[in-house]
Order: sequence, then structure tokens, then C-alpha cells
Amino acid sequence: MAKGMREIKRQIKSVQNTRQITKAMEMVAASKLRKAQEKAQAARPYSDKLREVVTSIASGTKGIHHPMLDTRPVKRVAYLVVTSDRGLAGGYNANVLRHVSAEIRKRHTSADQYELFVIGRKGRDYFRRRSMPITEVVAELSDFPTYADIKTLAQAAVQGYEEGRYDELHLCYNQFVNPLTQIPTLTRLLPMDAMEAADQGSVKASYEYEPSAEDVLAVLLPRYAQTLIYNALLEGKASEQGARMTAMGSATKNASQLIGDLKLVYNRARQAAITQEITEIVAGASAQN
Repeated sequence: MAKGMREIKRQIKSVQNTRQITKAMEMVAASKLRKAQEKAQAARPYSDKLREVVTSIASGTKGIHHPMLDTRPVKRVAYLVVTSDRGLAGGYNANVLRHVSAEIRKRHTSADQYELFVIGRKGRDYFRRRSMPITEVVAELSDFPTYADIKTLAQAAVQGYEEGRYDELHLCYNQFVNPLTQIPTLTRLLPMDAMEAADQGSVKASYEYEPSAEDVLAVLLPRYAQTLIYNALLEGKASEQGARMTAMGSATKNASQLIGDLKLVYNRARQAAITQEITEIVAGASAQN
């Protein structure tokens, strides 16, 4: 019995140590979440203004063409997937990877029909274990990445479409709603729909372009696509911190409940041991009489 009680005490101590860790991780994630949200919000005005200019040119200028606006028969597709470098974030990575895997299984019968651009170690490891075709990877990013961190990957993804290596580019990431809710999102990034983008953006200004609207569009469209990729990364980072904060909060609550259950078991075992000792003493005294 004494051995069993010592084992229960060790379990209680172990769970208490774990609870301290999960509580600290919850607080750190909460602090990082606030900063990640601020960074995502700070990037929106730039992308909104780019969208305004791009939609003004694409929908308001007749006879203008660009490969990124032209829809062509889909023979090959690229997916840019945003995941994290670390775990302990609940279903953050599993949800987005499950979402993109289901899309790939539904649309493709061969690995030759698609390729992957991956942000994050978790996504890289997931696709490598399944021998899926990865073109480029960016991993080991900070919790507050800059555009320079993913510039090479974003440019390569957009350039691959312009060169005709694939006919669609899809962006897969977790859209941040609140700390409790992150929505796995798969959206077509390229080709862009000029009319749809124009409906979403309220164009209020009139522009004059030098040297020409077509030349300006040729520069802005790739930059706009790359900006959307960076914004998706910032959304993903906010979602990651929200998911981690929620997961660590749940782990802390579960640890507290487990400690309570173990203490109850320990007290019952202790009471049983004391009762047994009293019974043995009484039995011994009665035997002497």
C-alpha cells in the first residue's frame, strides 16, 4: 500500500510540473497572439491599396491582358500551404493539412498533376512522409516573420504560374477568426478574376499611369499576389498562437482536474492504510487479552 501511495504522489508531482509548463505556454501564446494580430492588421492597408489600383487597371482599361488574369485549361496545379514549425497547437496543422490532402485526392490521380510550396516544418514533414512532390520549402520562421523571410518562395510560386508550369495556384492556410476559431481555407490565388476583385474592392480614385497601364499592371500583379501570400502567413501565425493558447489552456484545465482526481485516490488510499493499521492494532490487543 505504501508503495502505491508513493507512486500516486509521484504522479501528482509530475502532473503539477506539466501544469506549470502548459500554463506558462498559454500565457506566452496569449502575449504573442496580440502582437501577431497587430502585425496582420498593420499589413492590410498596403494590400487593400494594391487591390484598389490593380482592380482599377484590370477592370477599367480595355484591351489589357496579363497571364495572371487569363484563365486556361487546367492540366497542372500548385498548392502553397502555410503550417507551423512547432506543435502543441491543437488541431492547427492537422486541420489545414487534412483540408489540402482531401482536395489533392479529389482532383488528382497522379503526383505529376500537382506540386507543393510549403511554409513550415510540420507541413514539410507531413508531405515528405507521403512522398508528395515538394518544389520549395521555407521553415524555421520566427513568430513574427517579415516579407523578406518568404520572398524567394512567394516569387517562385508566382513565377511558376507566369511561366506556364502550372495552370492554377491555390493558397491553403488557417484564417484567423478569434482565439477559439481558425478556419482552414483553400482559395485560388491565380489566375485572378479581375471582375470579382473589382466587386470586392471599392475603387474611389481615378489614376493616370506612366509609362502605361499595362506596364504598371505587369509590375503590380505579381507583387499583389506575393502580398496575399504574406498576408496568409500573418493570418496563419495569428491562428497558430490562438490555437496554441486554447490548447494549452485546455491542457492546464485537464491537468488540474487530473491532480484533483489523483489527490482523491491518494486520500482514499491513505485512509484505507490508516484503517488497516487501526484494525491490526485492535486485533493485536484483543489477541493479548
